[in-house]
Amino acid sequence: MMSLNFPVVVLLFTLGLYCILGKKNIIKIIIGLSIMTDGVHLLLISLGYRSEGIAPIVPSSMLENFSEIAGLAVDPVPQALVLTSIVINVCILALALSLAIHKFRQQGSTNVQDFNNLKN
Repeated sequence: MMSLNFPVVVLLFTLGLYCILGKKNIIKIIIGLSIMTDGVHLLLISLGYRSEGIAPIVPSSMLENFSEIAGLAVDPVPQALVLTSIVINVCILALALSLAIHKFRQQGSTNVQDFNNLKN
């Protein structure tokens, strides 16, 4: 299962990059950005994965075996980074979609090439 994660990461990142660089519709570009960040999230979680890992919670009764438990524990830092990144990603996507809706209502188009007068 672990060996499948990295090709899926490359596929998601490439698909998102294609949507960002190759599409003219602002909604498709925003969806591509979301797909690309999901690929990055999967990469970070895959890097922090440990087969047969345990939760990094050490009760006080097991402090004498701390080095043994630390060798088996999963690293919680990538998980915390991904959770933070997901929250930031949702905020960015909500802002980008609201700006796209505003420009659509103003200009009647979602084509990026029609957004020449962004000051108005």
